[in-house]
Amino acid sequence: MRMAKLSRILTISDMRKAAQKRLPKVVFDYVDGAVEDELGVVRNTEALNDIQVNPHYMIEVHKRDQVAPLFDHTFSHPFGIAPTGMSNIVWPDADACLARAAKAANIPYCLSTVGSTSIEEIGRITGGDFWFQLYPQQDRSASQDLIRRARDAGAWLLMVTVDVPLPAKRERDIRNGFIVPPRVTPKMLLDGMRKPNWAIHYTLGRKPHLASLTEYTSRGSPKNTKAAFMAVRRWRALGWEDLEWLRKAFDGPLLLKGILSVRDAKKAVEHGVDGLVVSNHGGRQLDAAPATIDVLPAMRDATGPDFPLIFDSGVRRGSHIAKALALGANFVLVGRATLYGAGVAGQPGVERSIEILADEIDRFQAQTGAPTYTDLRQLEIATPLGVETGNKSGSR
Repeated sequence: MRMAKLSRILTISDMRKAAQKRLPKVVFDYVDGAVEDELGVVRNTEALNDIQVNPHYMIEVHKRDQVAPLFDHTFSHPFGIAPTGMSNIVWPDADACLARAAKAANIPYCLSTVGSTSIEEIGRITGGDFWFQLYPQQDRSASQDLIRRARDAGAWLLMVTVDVPLPAKRERDIRNGFIVPPRVTPKMLLDGMRKPNWAIHYTLGRKPHLASLTEYTSRGSPKNTKAAFMAVRRWRALGWEDLEWLRKAFDGPLLLKGILSVRDAKKAVEHGVDGLVVSNHGGRQLDAAPATIDVLPAMRDATGPDFPLIFDSGVRRGSHIAKALALGANFVLVGRATLYGAGVAGQPGVERSIEILADEIDRFQAQTGAPTYTDLRQLEIATPLGVETGNKSGSR
C-alpha cells in the first residue's frame, strides 16, 4: 500500500478493516480471532473504553513528550510491540518489519518463541537490542538453550508466558481448518486467490515456520509440518520452583506474562521476579478471564508502588495506553494493533500503527493536562458520575 493511502488510515480500527480486506479470511481470523465465544477480547476493549478521566486545565501543555523509563532504558513512547506467533503469515518477514519499525520508533520489540524469524536474525536486525518471550518447552534443556541463544543474540529482557497450560479452543481456526505452521489446503488456496496481493507476497516470500524451534525437532522432520510443530508445542506448565533455574539461565530482567490474580502477583514478588505482564493473552486463552484493565489496580496495590507492571490486552487507542498508565501500569504492550499494520503494508504499515497510537496519546495529553509520562501516571480516574476514584497521590 502506498504511503498516501496509509495516511488515510486514521485509527487502529481502520487498520484492522484494511487488513481484513487484504488478508485471506483464514489468515485474518488467525490474527483477529480469540478463544471460544470471543467474549474476553471484546471485554478487554470495552472495559478500556468505559474508563473516564478527570481532565485538568489551566496547565501549560504546549511542550509534550512521551518519554518513558523502564529497566534502565528510556523509550520514546510508553508502549512496545508484544510477542506474536507466526507473524510472517500476514506479510513476508513480518517479524523483521515489526522489529525494524520498533527500532526506528525507539520502542521495544519482543520476539515470540513461535515467531517465524529466528532469534539470531532478530538479533542482527535490532543490533542486539530486543526482548525474548519464552514458552517453556517440555525438555528443560531446550528452554535453557533458547534462553542462551536469546542472550547471545542481545535480548536483554526475558518474558516467560505462564498462561498456556493447554492449547486454547480457537474456534475460528478450527472451522477454517487452520493449523500452525500453515499448510496450503484447497480452502486456503481458494481463499488466497480472492486476495491476489497477499497471495503474490506469500508465494514469493519465505514460508512461515517455527524458525527458532526447528533444531529441537527430531532429526529429519520437515520444519513446516504439523508433526514438527506438535513436537515442540508441548509446553511445560511452570511451577514456582522453576523460577530458580530460569533466574540462573538469564541474568537480565525476568518477567512473568499472563498473571491475573493478586495471589499469584504476590507470589511472583516473593520469588524475586523483576516484573509482571498483566495480560489475558488478548482474549486468546481463557474466555472467562476478566478484562486485564479491571484487575490492574488490584495488581498495583498487591505489588507496591515501585514494582514494574506492564499492561497488555485490548489496546486499540492511544487513550487506552494512557488509561492503563493512570491505573498503575509502568508500560504497555500492543499486539494486534501493529500486526494489523504489518498485514496491510509490512514495515510502513507497522510504522503507521505506531504513529497513530503515539499521536492519540499526544492529543490525550493535551486534552487532559498531562504533558509528560509522569503526569499521565498521575491522572485522576472518574466514575461515570464524575466522582474521583483513581490515583491522586501520584505514587504510581
